[in-house]
Amino acid sequence: MKVAVAKYRIGAPRSFAEFADKQARWLGEARRAGAELAVLPEYLALELGASFGAATQGDLHASLIAIQTYHDAWRELYGLLARELRMHVVAGSFLLDNGRGRYRNRSYAFAPDGGVLWQDKLQLTGFEKRAAVIEGGDALRVFALGETRAAIAVCYDIEFPLPVRAQCEAGARVLIAPSCTDTEAGATRVRVGCLARALENRCFVAQAVTAGDAAWSPALDTNTGEAAIYAPMDVGLPADGIVAITRGDQAWAVADLDFAALDASRAQAQVANDRDWAGQSAPAIERAALMEWG
Repeated sequence: MKVAVAKYRIGAPRSFAEFADKQARWLGEARRAGAELAVLPEYLALELGASFGAATQGDLHASLIAIQTYHDAWRELYGLLARELRMHVVAGSFLLDNGRGRYRNRSYAFAPDGGVLWQDKLQLTGFEKRAAVIEGGDALRVFALGETRAAIAVCYDIEFPLPVRAQCEAGARVLIAPSCTDTEAGATRVRVGCLARALENRCFVAQAVTAGDAAWSPALDTNTGEAAIYAPMDVGLPADGIVAITRGDQAWAVADLDFAALDASRAQAQVANDRDWAGQSAPAIERAALMEWG
């Protein structure tokens, strides 16, 4: 399976039509590179806040209210592009009003046959908690992606091993991580989370990121990091865990994911964290004992 992950430069579209044209250009480029799956970054829908007046653009709460008018068109747009381009698309995330004035950070996936599903972000960052109107999701999903299974872990969620482990135990072989980070420390945390989850679960991780500056938006103001595709660091796979990564102005990192090689690596593994995971639950080591000096 050929996968493309975006280093998506945030702009300031003046209308939904302008935004839609940009999505068609970006995803068309991924398809021309041979991608069967294209991944866009977290918070992508907030770029649409630029289509409203300055007072709305600069107010996160006002932007969240305003972009709800685009939700149906958003779904129609990516559904249409997935069908026309004949590839799966993970369209970053849309902060969706749950009907009670609070928002779920929802990552939609669209299939070439018209199917659509989603994964809500589970864990909230400090920024999301301070916003006071964003809530975490309450369900964990895995889905078919061609002949394999995949799962979505939105940004901060990739830093938590147990939910991701549950997705991998349900058959996920590739984890999709739409992300948005505004500091080098944040970008490092997500990158390390991606590498750790790839190592622990013997799976691929596909991370998309936001890029550039958007001074008009309190959520998308500064963006840091590189889009990358990761693998476990073992025999027959990249020693540094990096299958592909963007550099500079590169818009997409693209790679073929070889699931047969991934399976074969287990047989000759130097370590097998995925196979040895259960060892952590041995009764004698489930709790640490305080030792007295003797």
